[in-house]
Amino acid sequence: MAGPLWPRTRRGSTDEALIRSVYEEHGHALLAYATRLTGDRAAAEDVVQETLIRAWRNSEVLVNGKGSVRGWLLTVARNIITDRYRAKAARPPEVSGSPATPPVELDHADAVVDTMTVLGALDQLSPEHRDVLTDLYYRQLSVAETADRLGIPAGTVKSRSHYALKALREVFRDSGGKDDRRSGRPPRKPAGLREVVA
Repeated sequence: MAGPLWPRTRRGSTDEALIRSVYEEHGHALLAYATRLTGDRAAAEDVVQETLIRAWRNSEVLVNGKGSVRGWLLTVARNIITDRYRAKAARPPEVSGSPATPPVELDHADAVVDTMTVLGALDQLSPEHRDVLTDLYYRQLSVAETADRLGIPAGTVKSRSHYALKALREVFRDSGGKDDRRSGRPPRKPAGLREVVA
């Protein structure tokens, strides 16, 4: 359609009537075109809606008498689809949440509780045992590096770590088991030492 669609006397009601008229006249063709380009009816409906919003914002284009209204609408729809395709290609693919794919990051509250549990258990060890475990497992030093740092033989580091882990298991067994039985949860081992204390 090449001419003005509606006289512009009262802007608010006129623009609304103009868009209704545009939708009634071109909506079906616009939806068919968008569906053909996207291959998805729901996405095409979104494109039609966005196209009509842009037509409402630029209603002077529809009534200025220059060019085809349908051609302008189809061009706007094609541009919207192109922009969405480019934006989707520019960002990493979205991952839907499902039981088969658990979230990548767990709730940080569990990590806080685990850290507090480990710190509480380490406080119950002797300073010598605590120092050895801290160097070996938290600072990730080797046995030789721990021995150098603490000024003790490597064999003593190994021995202390063995007895420290044994004492730590006892602390978790005694304190963790009692607390968790009252709460109805199975006993938990703190993060970071799960593989060490098991």
